[in-house]
Amino acid sequence: MVTLRVLRRACLLGAAVVVAAITAANCGGGGSGGGSSGNSGTSTGAGAASGASAASGTGSTGSSSGGTSGSSSGSTSGSGSGTSSGGTSMAAAQDVLTYHNDIARTGQNLGETTLTPANVTASTFGKVGFFGVDGKVDAQPLFVGALAIAGGTHNVLYVATEHDSVFAFDADSGATLWQTRTLNAGETPSDDLGCGQIVTEIGITSTPAIDRTRGAHGTLYVVAMSKDASGGYHHRVHALDLATGAELLNGPTEVAASYPGTGAGNTNGIVPFTPALYAERAGLLLLGNTLYTTWTSHCDAGGYTGWIMGYGADTLLQTTVLNVTPNGLGGAIWMSGAGPASDGASIYLLDANGTFDTTLTANGFPNLNDFGNAFLKIATTGGLTVADYFAMSNVVEEARDDIDLGSGGALVLPDLTDASGTVQHLTLGAGKDNIIYVLSRDSMGKFNTSGDNVYQEIPAQLVGGEFGMPAYFNGRVYFGSVGDHLKAFTVTNAKLSGAPSAQSAMTFAYPGTTPSVSANGATNGIVWAAENGSVAALHAFDPVTLNELYNSNQMGTRDQFGAGNKFITPLIANGKVYVGTTNGVAVFGLLKG
Repeated sequence: MVTLRVLRRACLLGAAVVVAAITAANCGGGGSGGGSSGNSGTSTGAGAASGASAASGTGSTGSSSGGTSGSSSGSTSGSGSGTSSGGTSMAAAQDVLTYHNDIARTGQNLGETTLTPANVTASTFGKVGFFGVDGKVDAQPLFVGALAIAGGTHNVLYVATEHDSVFAFDADSGATLWQTRTLNAGETPSDDLGCGQIVTEIGITSTPAIDRTRGAHGTLYVVAMSKDASGGYHHRVHALDLATGAELLNGPTEVAASYPGTGAGNTNGIVPFTPALYAERAGLLLLGNTLYTTWTSHCDAGGYTGWIMGYGADTLLQTTVLNVTPNGLGGAIWMSGAGPASDGASIYLLDANGTFDTTLTANGFPNLNDFGNAFLKIATTGGLTVADYFAMSNVVEEARDDIDLGSGGALVLPDLTDASGTVQHLTLGAGKDNIIYVLSRDSMGKFNTSGDNVYQEIPAQLVGGEFGMPAYFNGRVYFGSVGDHLKAFTVTNAKLSGAPSAQSAMTFAYPGTTPSVSANGATNGIVWAAENGSVAALHAFDPVTLNELYNSNQMGTRDQFGAGNKFITPLIANGKVYVGTTNGVAVFGLLKG
């Protein structure tokens, strides 16, 4: 088993009390972006738009190899048509408004009609552009098709940077339509405290979320971190107009919270949210009328705990707060940048090592409500509460030894029918212990010292820890763990195959890869994966065999785009693939001529 650490977490977790402070190793890193500080501003440009992708509706569908089918919850894919400022007619383009394409986090764009396995080859496909920005791009870019902006109609790519900027680019020409800084006067992006988790500055790390229906032109939500001239740290929730970048809803809102508990940093039984101790790494989740934020530690410094907060999507006012380790320590939520998943009602996430109370209530819940190193189901009705959970039988030992679940993200599978004809509602994920956990969303399994009571557990099939998340398409789940091949697990009768049905010839070094999928419905599927390294690469694979169709290094320097980022997920939209880098976004598509 491969276990990677930058810093060894030194912790002794008792049944309900953490004796030693957690010095976590969330294994951040990567290059830094340049760019100077400046005041908020807007710049405009124009460019031609092209491409024609069919629009798809809410959610996504897929059928398993066992013949079952179902739909997964997803963010609404907007559509529209018009003429770009360059005079090119645009058909409706499928939007990508959230991390990994939908709130189930399946990673699949099923409305891609341009890119196919036949034309994604080195002779016809390659790098067609590079959109430079002022810092590192850790957040996944987002895409809005046929938006009225800058005096025309454009397909727009939204890019957030660690330099606390948000850019709106014409997704086809690369023209800058606007740029906005999220800093107050006298502020800079936060420092990284030298630990190598998010480097070298911390501004906007988490993937934003977009609502095309809210506001005059649609709204982009983003969380930004900064540091003022007095050394104080700030986190703010912003709502930006899609067409102008202007602040909406009287924003931004300063993040502040407190929660009853005797955990780390409490005063008289109240645990405070101390901005200096936290960063917002996991992608944002927009569910109904609430924007959910989840919080990891800032370089694992000090006594941090596990926070989830909700903000009104139409007010930016905080509406609900939950702490999942209120009487302990740790339990942060980082998931290597993956966003919390949802089935449209509840939220599913994996939290990192921290206090877990092995003394249980009559209902099987930790008696002090400390859920460190657990797979959580969070109810959203009437405020946030832990509705169900799973913790492995050796949860305390895994947290102590830094092989916790919190490095991986959760995936909500479409409804699947098992061999007896029963419809199963499933979620899955993996962390640093190399085990794939498939859980019933109706009964997660809770904690049992004698063994894991879960729907399905697949050990020893991932070489290294999972520092990202899988994707789902057409009855297959794709994992790319550390130092491992990209692997496909086939779904039959609502169960994953116990071993991969296919794997790539190549392997992916730390942090592995988080795959994405493009397809036209159930046809012309392509699995895309970004490879980290001093010379990064974009790879395309056949979804059944995982034979490689293309990689960006096979033509020498023609398609190369520099050093990679750790937790980047490729975005596929409207005939192009967008890959975040240390100083911009590399754009891939069909070559001209």
